[in-house]
Amino acid sequence: MRTLVTGGAGFLGSHLVERLLDEGHHVDVVDDLTGGSLANLAAARSDRTGRLTIHQVDVCDPGLSDLVVRREPDVVFHLANHRGSRGSIDEAVADAQVNIVGALNVIDAAQRAGAPKVVTAIGGSDLYSPATPAELPLREKHPQVPTHPHGVARRTVLDYLSLYREIHSLEFTALVTAEVYGPRRRRGLVVDAAAQARSGHVDLDPRSTTDLVHVDDVVDALVKAIGKGGGLLVNVGTGVETTVADLVAAIVEVVGCEPPEWEGRPGADRFALDPGRARIHLGWSAWTELREGLAAVVDPPTAR
Repeated sequence: MRTLVTGGAGFLGSHLVERLLDEGHHVDVVDDLTGGSLANLAAARSDRTGRLTIHQVDVCDPGLSDLVVRREPDVVFHLANHRGSRGSIDEAVADAQVNIVGALNVIDAAQRAGAPKVVTAIGGSDLYSPATPAELPLREKHPQVPTHPHGVARRTVLDYLSLYREIHSLEFTALVTAEVYGPRRRRGLVVDAAAQARSGHVDLDPRSTTDLVHVDDVVDALVKAIGKGGGLLVNVGTGVETTVADLVAAIVEVVGCEPPEWEGRPGADRFALDPGRARIHLGWSAWTELREGLAAVVDPPTAR
């Protein structure tokens, strides 16, 4: 199978590329390397079968369509997105340029190339409206009223995917992800909590919760979506609320450092996604246990 991955040099994209190569697929990576890095593709680039091709191209480039048409992908994974300050109104235009115009450029290129399907991923905290504890874990029917420009842009992409499915019969599956963690992730709750736990002082609210899903599990859902979940929005999470206190305790256990002092900020947030639709329509469930997943991310200190 010929696959094309936008944002393939990023955190999630690079893990997907490795999985696709392992399964014997041909992979075209489209990435302008402003957010991604060739270092993330070091393992993939060691593949000597000639099944990986990297194109340093911006998804907003007008020439993208010709590139995709030439490569004739059987599926397009669209994972490229602008990763500025997602809550910043000042960055709304730049955000929309990549996350709306760029995404539409990819969708249209896939249609022109005759690709049967587009698979994309959107962060649940970007898409869904704030929830009450009684509404957790969130289902796909939860209101989608983003509270920042980044979320608005990501929500707009779903409208375009639905439109192209209706008009051009371009199939899609949109995965809504929980908090994804794993090797090569340079930002996020797990990265912040690990750094603070090592420092001995944590200024996160210990009562806040989130749904932590390992990158390998998310990649598995992306691959399963190649042939399943047509036209659906599908939550990809564990359905479990992990408190920041429990996360830090797990990090302390894995790292072997002293328990840190807490200087938690007020204002506990809660978040989790119901993965029921993923089990039914993708045959997917998360399998990575938190401490097992953390072991590959927060290594113990080097012995002296």
